[in-house]
Amino acid sequence: MKVKVMYFASLRDSASVSHEMIDTELETIDELFESLNNKYSFKIEKKHLRVAINEEYKSFDSKIVNNDTIVFIPPVAGG
Repeated sequence: MKVKVMYFASLRDSASVSHEMIDTELETIDELFESLNNKYSFKIEKKHLRVAINEEYKSFDSKIVNNDTIVFIPPVAGG
């Protein structure tokens, strides 16, 4: 299946892209995140992230399906 993954802030810096299309057979957000973390060595731990699938907040044990848009959202700091 193909999914679109979007990255923000430090995750975008680690991946060197703001989004990408991924062809995967992984079943959950957790599996996908671990695979991407192995690839990009994110500088933020999963416990500090939120995740959204198709613009709805979900948990990391959520299933993914073909054509999902997945966004990993780090904490936001402002000033």
